[in-house]
Amino acid sequence: MDDLIKKSETINKLLARYGVKFGIYKNGEFKEQLFPFDPIPRIIKHDEFSYLEKGLKQRVDALNLFLADIYGPKHIVKDGIIPEEFIFSAKGFLAPCDGVTPPKNIYSHISGIDLVQSKDNNWYILEDNLRVPSGASYPMIARDLQRRGAPEAFSDNSVLDNRNYADLLKEIMDHVNTGGINVILSPGRYNAAFFEHSYLAEKTGAILTTGKDIVCENDNLYYIDYNGRKQRVGAVYRRISDEYLDPMTFYKESVIGIPHIFEAYRKGNVALINAPGNGVADDKGIYYFVPKMIRYYLSQDAILMNAPTYLPYYEKDMSYVLANFDKLVIKDVAEAGGYGVVFGSSLSAQKKEEFIALLKSQPRRFIAQEVIDFYDLDILDESGKSVPRKADLRAFVLSGNTTKVWPSGLTRFSRNPDSFIVNSSQGGGFKDTWVLSQ
Repeated sequence: MDDLIKKSETINKLLARYGVKFGIYKNGEFKEQLFPFDPIPRIIKHDEFSYLEKGLKQRVDALNLFLADIYGPKHIVKDGIIPEEFIFSAKGFLAPCDGVTPPKNIYSHISGIDLVQSKDNNWYILEDNLRVPSGASYPMIARDLQRRGAPEAFSDNSVLDNRNYADLLKEIMDHVNTGGINVILSPGRYNAAFFEHSYLAEKTGAILTTGKDIVCENDNLYYIDYNGRKQRVGAVYRRISDEYLDPMTFYKESVIGIPHIFEAYRKGNVALINAPGNGVADDKGIYYFVPKMIRYYLSQDAILMNAPTYLPYYEKDMSYVLANFDKLVIKDVAEAGGYGVVFGSSLSAQKKEEFIALLKSQPRRFIAQEVIDFYDLDILDESGKSVPRKADLRAFVLSGNTTKVWPSGLTRFSRNPDSFIVNSSQGGGFKDTWVLSQ
């Protein structure tokens, strides 16, 4: 461990050299910055990971069944498990996807599930990311660089190898491929996660394209290479948001999508990874119902629990939220990336009154949660001193022929000692996640 700490400055310089950055748009400008890496790893014991693995597989399997149901027969609505308006008012529900079945009936091929560990050592699911979850490339390249600098740190501690992520991803692309090559579709150089797009393309052997070299003809997708040769595309790992994917079906002003790609997908001629429309399962209002989904679809009790959550939509929950407002965190269901999060205790009397009025007028727009006291992880501050900071874990679950949990993950931490927000867009950093083999 000491060797890792000693080489931390070198590792961060190498990460900068390799372009391990993320970009954000702020005040109308694109700004790119390093994603700060901390050398002290999060360590997850073998038995603990086995428990997480079971719970994560169970949750993602249920979510995939939910998506198949909600864009199909909608039994969960008809049986009164989830109110109809929670589905159809969700920002991520896409009407054009209704009745469309993806290849092999898999909707969320790559799921990013965010968890936190409380100080009493319980794990809680904070949110599900089933649209275009990102972040796996950061621990991948950090581990690779650390292995070069201090290989004994890993062999001496029986750390599971995390270099198989690209193999798992390629396995999924091949599994759902409808006939043709695999491509990774990126919005382009100025996307926040462009490093990841190019890195995963290199590691999986897929072709990286921005879409300008992709055409749809006769409901099939083709990649045009530098020689002008057309190759059929069978699977697209798309890193473009649903609304920009196809200007003929979704946002008509999109210049980064591919015209008619949705029609090719609808007819089963190309696999899209992940499937369009998954955002309905990401909705923080739907999050409330996931334990009920697990019971409904799998006839099992949830292994991993949600954070204690209240829906102001329900009168009983609204009464609780109003009575306990100062000790809760309120989240806008349509926001992500750490935005739209309000801690009741942080509001002035006037702001609290204004927010409660908004809550009462738009109860479907918000959820409220108990504030979980995260387990602190040690990081090195700017002076090299070890200090505790709040941290979460994004676990990556890959669904193909079977459902697998990558034995690693993205541990993000807040660099602000007074903040629970760990997102990179909010100034957070990241760590490697060690899963022990024994």
